[in-house]
Amino acid sequence: MSKSSELAEEYGLARVGARPSLPSYLKQVWERRDFTLSLARYRIQSENERNRLGMAWVLLRPIFSACVYGLVFGFILAGSRPPNFVSFVVIGVFLLEFFNSSMNGGSKAIISNSSLVQSLPFPRMVLPLAKVLECLLNFMPTLLLMVAITTFNGARPNLQWLLFIPLIVLFTIFNTGVALIFARLTVHFRDLSQFIPFVSRMIFYTSGVFFDPSRILKNFPEWEPVYNWHPLHNVLSIARGILLPDYDIPWHFWGQFAIWAVVILVIGVVFFWKAEERYGRES
Repeated sequence: MSKSSELAEEYGLARVGARPSLPSYLKQVWERRDFTLSLARYRIQSENERNRLGMAWVLLRPIFSACVYGLVFGFILAGSRPPNFVSFVVIGVFLLEFFNSSMNGGSKAIISNSSLVQSLPFPRMVLPLAKVLECLLNFMPTLLLMVAITTFNGARPNLQWLLFIPLIVLFTIFNTGVALIFARLTVHFRDLSQFIPFVSRMIFYTSGVFFDPSRILKNFPEWEPVYNWHPLHNVLSIARGILLPDYDIPWHFWGQFAIWAVVILVIGVVFFWKAEERYGRES
């Protein structure tokens, strides 16, 4: 260690742009919570101003997706469609929209804000967090529409519907962890952004958006315990059990998904924080 480095250490001087300890870093992120919320609101407003229909697209996108997938797979599945198929597909598509938008938005949170990252000092974690918050705010009217559609198709409100509050909290925690992981990965591997749509499709086709996985797993009972740890399958199954009278809530999925949410968030936070010093240089 050089003499100057020893003097700097003796007087408590830190290197410019040095990564703070994790507790200190998280404290800085918390202190900028107002900025995070303002950034999320600004992005929503900016996106709405660019589109002629504005906020309506928040509802139109998942509606169009549900219609397309419902018509196509409803025709393909024919007699093997799950009960209450319309509501079944709507819940799957609407919830997956929240996940996909969080993952896709998180993956671009750093690389699409390179000028901001390189010019201003702030914890970079604010950017993916703002994106997930933006997706959550956009999801709220979609959630209300989802409830309205299921009610129109025969579901009746009851106290059990309040379980959607902790489910959305866990889902947001899980999506935040995923967004943080992809936010760092795409900084180091730019080509990964081209691969993410394939990840989204794989998750879509394996999570049970338009089919009931239990019918398929009857033929492969040895795979059922493994598949039941699929986090998006957990979310969709719980949501359908809460809202639809034709389905039961798989209570054991709550514990499994809670484990997923906490583990992925912890991994995402630590993984993202570890590269804090590198974002301004590589983005």
